[in-house]
Amino acid sequence: MLLFPCVKAYTRLALAQQWCERVQGSQPLFLACLGFTQTALVPGISAAGATPALRRYTAFADGEVLLQGYSPRLPTSPDGYPSPVVISRAILTQLGIPYQVFDCGLPDPLPGAIPVSGKAVAHCLSTGRALPLEQVSSLWQEGYERGSKATSGYWVIGECVAGGTTTALALLLGLGWGAEGMVNSSHPVCNHAQKLALVRQGLTHLPPGASALEVVAAVGDPMQPFVAGLAMGAAQQARVLLAGGTQMLAVVALMMRLGMEQGIPWPVENVAVGTTRWVAEDPSGNTVALAQMLGIVPLLATRLSLRNSRYPALQAYERGHVKEGVGAGGLAITASLYARWGQAELLATIERSYERLVLQAASNGAMVNPS
Repeated sequence: MLLFPCVKAYTRLALAQQWCERVQGSQPLFLACLGFTQTALVPGISAAGATPALRRYTAFADGEVLLQGYSPRLPTSPDGYPSPVVISRAILTQLGIPYQVFDCGLPDPLPGAIPVSGKAVAHCLSTGRALPLEQVSSLWQEGYERGSKATSGYWVIGECVAGGTTTALALLLGLGWGAEGMVNSSHPVCNHAQKLALVRQGLTHLPPGASALEVVAAVGDPMQPFVAGLAMGAAQQARVLLAGGTQMLAVVALMMRLGMEQGIPWPVENVAVGTTRWVAEDPSGNTVALAQMLGIVPLLATRLSLRNSRYPALQAYERGHVKEGVGAGGLAITASLYARWGQAELLATIERSYERLVLQAASNGAMVNPS
């Protein structure tokens, strides 16, 4: 169902309509939550970075672009396609949307980011010991405390974790959801078999009856508990858009379980998940079915198209490359709800942002695909 210019609802249609109407015309606060998991270093597991070594700094580089407008690491796919941070940065800058960047567990300190207490770099989920339980608890607690300070308005919460769709699958399966074959990937065709084999290896270490936070500690990543806490706290008073695809749906599953275990109900009507149509309609994943299975919050997607872009590197999104990240889909939805942007405004703004990135890269002698 098409709700507003360039915004489509896929599940919970009445609730989606209500949520959009309540935030229409309002300027949000954007929160980018960055983390790392050594799962990203597994060869072939992700295309969010040209090599396993470079994927270690994918989220770091995206944070640099958000905070400084440029990163010498130039986060790109193995084929040189630009990171979705190009989309996010374009919308934030053009519309003057306030934002904060959180370091939930990056390998190195990111200048300008807000460090989260208890942050940790996660081990590969295959070990079944991704994070210490006390750090997972600390991440969730700080997220909830920060979220509880929201008094009104609405928050758009994005993420960047290379390898994060694999930890999302692990979290969903560990919480008891039959999500095999449903998550997405930065690859054009999702590598479901590789993901599932890695996840099953990690889940063999999960004790029976594990709590939600114990599941995260075993096979999750540091973004998941922090964002779950942020959203649960903020939703008590504000509207929340979880800007992402299957990674944010996994966070919703975590919120559902934590709400029961912690005795903290959160208003479902205040929360939505927003992504790109490249994720929502990805034939190699099943995002809509996953949202329907969870059955609790609406799934929205921007109708943004880059098919007619002047730049082939941006057109690659239409062939299934990259798809989503750093809140790109949610921010495109926000642009339509806040400024009533349609396709023309979105495309023009994104192309200008990409042009600046290419020019700055060239002036610094870096290699980026300008075509």
